[in-house]
Amino acid sequence: MINAHLVTRDTPVGFELEPIKKKALIQLMGSRLWGRFNPNHWDPVYAAQTGLKAPIQTGEMSSAYIAEMCVNHFGAAMFSGARVVCKYVASTLANEVITTHGVVREKQPKGEGFRFIVDVWADNEAGEKKTVGWVEVDVGV
Repeated sequence: MINAHLVTRDTPVGFELEPIKKKALIQLMGSRLWGRFNPNHWDPVYAAQTGLKAPIQTGEMSSAYIAEMCVNHFGAAMFSGARVVCKYVASTLANEVITTHGVVREKQPKGEGFRFIVDVWADNEAGEKKTVGWVEVDVGV
């Protein structure tokens, strides 16, 4: 089976990656993997006492969503020499729906293929960016 969304050497600059939507579930935010050691990530009462509107998702969760989107488009190439750079620019609150985005910004010749540079970000339903960054990945090299 061929993934119709898989980036190839022929993929043009400006290509938009298929987004992923995830809800910031407090049950996941409180798991040991994602932030169990800091009650700001899972306890609504504690979060309110520290001035937050709701518990906040760890930044790693948004990065994981972005990485999942990239694996869907670049496949195994994401696990060999790829680079992911993210900056968390705003807190993701419990129950927000986060959508990932990616647009191919550059396509640099490299070996038999190309090094793709993709602008990536995650935002909420109001369009407020939560995480921004870029991904570099080799295709056909």
